[in-house]
Amino acid sequence: MDETEFWEIVDSTREAAEGDPEDQADLLVERLLNYDPDAVLDFARHFEARFNRAYRWDLWGAAWVLLGGASDDAFDNFRCWLIGQGREVFEGALHEPDDLAELLDDFDEEVDGDAEELGYAADEAYEQLTGQETPELGLPRPPREPAGTALDFEDDAALSQRFPKLWDAFRP
Repeated sequence: MDETEFWEIVDSTREAAEGDPEDQADLLVERLLNYDPDAVLDFARHFEARFNRAYRWDLWGAAWVLLGGASDDAFDNFRCWLIGQGREVFEGALHEPDDLAELLDDFDEEVDGDAEELGYAADEAYEQLTGQETPELGLPRPPREPAGTALDFEDDAALSQRFPKLWDAFRP
């Protein structure tokens, strides 16, 4: 499975789920069950590589602004959700996290920003196909610390200065 097919699967399941992360995860599992186990592992590698790429202080700050706070686990779930939004939103957020204010049509912190289930969809499909747990994917170990310069999430003035568009759009 190449990157284009990975993003096509992500986009088509998000559209079919009408943006609901839980429904998208269910549809993703269903879709992956149509592939052979090696292709499902390829999907898992693509997902995990992007999940690790998004482990950055600036994205964590954007998640903090959007969600009104984000613990370690909440940021993990946010990164899964961000991948689930598709290539344009994901790559745009990596390029400049503050651009999420323009890339997202809307954002409801009660529903959006939390898609933990998406992170497990390939594992679930692989187990259903093979009866075995997903093996090691052969990717480099995830970083211990987020990339970039640490942010003080408790400093509203600093966050509003670093993320002015997000702050104006989502923190009244």
